Amino acid sequence: MTAQVRALEEQLGQQLFVRRARGVTPTSAADELAARVAPHIDALASVVVGEASPVHLAGPAELTTVRVLPALAGLVARGLELRVTFGLADDLLAGLAQRRFDLVVSTIRPRGRGFTATPLTDEEFVLVGPSGFTGDPRTAPLVAYAEDLPIIRRYWRTVLGTRPPAGPAVVVPDLRGVLTCVLAGCGVSVLPRYLCAAELASGELVALLEPAEPPINTLFVVSRPEPCRAGPAAVRDALLADAARW
Repeated sequence: MTAQVRALEEQLGQQLFVRRARGVTPTSAADELAARVAPHIDALASVVVGEASPVHLAGPAELTTVRVLPALAGLVARGLELRVTFGLADDLLAGLAQRRFDLVVSTIRPRGRGFTATPLTDEEFVLVGPSGFTGDPRTAPLVAYAEDLPIIRRYWRTVLGTRPPAGPAVVVPDLRGVLTCVLAGCGVSVLPRYLCAAELASGELVALLEPAEPPINTLFVVSRPEPCRAGPAAVRDALLADAARW
């Protein structure tokens, strides 16, 4: 710090501090310089950490695209700046802990004390096939989100009490792509009902089973435990208010 002050004094050609036995005293030149630079320092601080800085939001691609972003349109119209990242829950929660994000919409409840998680909504899963499908879903080709059938495997275990048949016919790492493949007749799959509700209503898709208690998964809005800035807090509140209609 002493070296930086001396370098500044040399650059300005003025003494900024009088060095005394118990510290330093600013000179009139230092007071005048502080008055001139203060507005610029304040403006820089508002850009870096101020309330008007963008809100960095992360979540699963499908839910964020279909539900989360439309719920925030009103805030954006009123001046909110938003930056969105897609990814898997574990990766996004790690990014939240590293302060790369302000909020994460998570498909899993985070562990540990480093997060504050508020339940957002429950997504219901439904086994679907294309219009006119009359086969046995237990032997039909499967369209999956991942090679290990994470959603399908859970549905088969919960509803059918067994494991799904051997590997999928098609793997698409985006549930919207899975929906497209099922509509095209590639096979059957398990999808969140919110993602295929319109196609079920129109008859383009058919629900192959209607269990009394379909599998569900709770989604969470996750933040760090310290108080949110106004922007992230407004985003969280808007999502919680809108989720009742999902």
